[in-house]
Amino acid sequence: QVQLVESGGGLVQPGGSLRLSCAVFGQTPGSAAWFRQAPGKAREFVATIRWFDGNTRYGDAVKGRFTISRDRAQKTVSLQMNSLKTEDTAVYYCAATPRAYNSGSTYRSDPSAYEDWGQGTQVTVSS
Repeated sequence: QVQLVESGGGLVQPGGSLRLSCAVFGQTPGSAAWFRQAPGKAREFVATIRWFDGNTRYGDAVKGRFTISRDRAQKTVSLQMNSLKTEDTAVYYCAATPRAYNSGSTYRSDPSAYEDWGQGTQVTVSS
């Protein structure tokens, strides 16, 4: 099993920015992703990245505002969140899998596509 250690969560005002980081310990992922879960709501896909070439996909709610990236030397995955809204408030989870999914795959946005998960970090957007 891969261990994922998240950091960077916190409180931010609407319109602000926040950057989350996820350190990967163990096997280098084929794909990594971010999901989120707001109180009383289902887990939601945020973004995913294919490790070897950086190919990405984003959920509709965050497209154009969030950017996922990876640093292969440091084995970290980041989520840059800009223009934050109150509805972005959630616990954000980092996830990883050895699989390198095809860019056209819809399964790569499914939580079941990922075997390893971080503990989650709280992001609160409030004025």
